[in-house]
Amino acid sequence: MAQGQEMALKGVKVLELGSLIAGPYASALLAQFGADVIKIEPPKEGDPLRKWRTLYDGTSLWWYTQSRNKKSVTLDLRSEEGQEIARKLASEADIVIENFRSGTLEKWGLGWDRLSSMNPNLIMVRISGYGQTGPASQRPGFAAIAECMGGLRYVTGYQDRAPVRVGVSLGDTLASLYGVVGALMAMHHLKVNAGKGQYIDVALYEAVFAVMESLVPEYSMTGDVRERTGTALPGITPSNTYVCRDGRYVVIAGNGDSIFKRLMAAIGRKDLGEDPKLARNDGRVQNAAMLDNAISEWTAQHGLETILEVMNAASVPCGRVYTAEDIVNDEHYQAREMLQKFELPGGESITLPGIVPKLSATPGKTNWLGPSLGQHTQEVLKSIGVTAEQLVQLRVSGLV
Repeated sequence: MAQGQEMALKGVKVLELGSLIAGPYASALLAQFGADVIKIEPPKEGDPLRKWRTLYDGTSLWWYTQSRNKKSVTLDLRSEEGQEIARKLASEADIVIENFRSGTLEKWGLGWDRLSSMNPNLIMVRISGYGQTGPASQRPGFAAIAECMGGLRYVTGYQDRAPVRVGVSLGDTLASLYGVVGALMAMHHLKVNAGKGQYIDVALYEAVFAVMESLVPEYSMTGDVRERTGTALPGITPSNTYVCRDGRYVVIAGNGDSIFKRLMAAIGRKDLGEDPKLARNDGRVQNAAMLDNAISEWTAQHGLETILEVMNAASVPCGRVYTAEDIVNDEHYQAREMLQKFELPGGESITLPGIVPKLSATPGKTNWLGPSLGQHTQEVLKSIGVTAEQLVQLRVSGLV
């Protein structure tokens, strides 16, 4: 980003009330593009994410990336004094993001009705397991459950085994993305259409369900229940994961009509590429096993690098199955600035993911890593009129 270049969300004030993944990741995306994000954390312990997965010097490496550019303020939201301070912060915010169980903020006097009455232009992103309404709204919900209810888990894995988890908390991050999209749409309506503030109700299970393609239409029209298909792409052929001679894996996606012909020529099977029965996807689907066998026979004779060279030369979409090591060493990741080095508080170097998406005029930027607990409490509370004496008293009473 050029020196002095402004960021897309400069001037947008965000108050984050929540923990772990879905709500905090949504505000993280806004922070990466210049929004002023104030993250409220419980005193002493802070967000549990600080202790999740791999720790370095007592702090989660995940924390450093997800909480970059945020200001950490400790505040006991269960206390009346803490709630009053949170209301003051919300009254000056453009966006409030929360991911408590439905009804929790209402108990604390921080629900939509209360906050919007104080700040009519407020936009509030509410992420929960089951949404703010409906018979299941009061249940606790995590991404693992949402991925089941949304239909994702059932179709993931192999038919002869239990459904498996995608390797990341996909339900949370999908909900975060929908929350950010909703907030930006609401902000456009407010500023361009002279609209009013509003809240965005994002349910984890609905965020998963929304990306399940034609799952329900297929069932409603034909009674077909999509099943687990392992590495194959059901109804789209050929597209699968194949074993190479060196024991590694390659994904080859030859499911476009012209791509299929190039793939078959590349593996020495022009006869299949020119077979009129296989010219279109519906015909290939009926012969999926035969086509997979033909491709597998060829990959079994060649190492991964050779296969990639042949497929790339033929303009057939293909790729290795990347590990973290593969990612860090990949020249394309590096050229796209998707691997960025920063310095931890102790001076050690850490590589973080680059920022997505890439805006040509106002790109995102990492200004600082995830802060220490309460690092910005004094700065933020002073900005809303809390005096030094009052802050001392709040600290003594354990409210910040």
